[in-house]
Amino acid sequence: MGKVYRDRAVAGEELADRLAHLAGQPDVIVLGLVRGGVPVAAVVADRLRAPLDVLVIRKLGVPWAPEFAFGAIGPGGVRVVDERTASGLDPADVDEVTRRESAELERREQHYRGGRPPLDLNGRTAVIVDDGLATGASARAAAEVARRLGARRIVLAVPVGAVDARSRVDAVVDELVCPLCTPEFGAVSMFYADFHEVSDGEVTALLDRPG
Repeated sequence: MGKVYRDRAVAGEELADRLAHLAGQPDVIVLGLVRGGVPVAAVVADRLRAPLDVLVIRKLGVPWAPEFAFGAIGPGGVRVVDERTASGLDPADVDEVTRRESAELERREQHYRGGRPPLDLNGRTAVIVDDGLATGASARAAAEVARRLGARRIVLAVPVGAVDARSRVDAVVDELVCPLCTPEFGAVSMFYADFHEVSDGEVTALLDRPG
């Protein structure tokens, strides 16, 4: 299979090396996708000397294979759907998954943004970080959210991604950093020795660190 990252922190170090040209730039903000992208993003933010914030995106998973997405949703009613995948699903299943994930998105938005000012990306370079790029749906939704929030430039940084997902995302971001891009993908978890489920507490602790 090739390269495997020890954990999300090591993956973040590799991304930071590839993003060194953004270090110290005052308009840069690093956005971790909840939840797995936040530990990666925290390392990137430290190395770039940039603020860290969170972007809540919910994957719309195929009912019998939840890790495989047919789309994604984000704040402000953003919805991105892979029509090729969704067309093979029962519309009732699509509606049920969307309803459930919309409720979870609202819960997480309230949890992570509680007490934090609304995300303002006006004129900023938004570096969106996740732990992997499987279908690209979450990344595309995240890019659309960032555009709606006024981002001037969008950089997507992921440690590993599928070749076909990369081609779909390329068109909606200004820069894409993906050190490991493979046609033989399967699942993001295959490329990490430690791919534990990131908890709400872990995300909150990273966001609450002194800046």
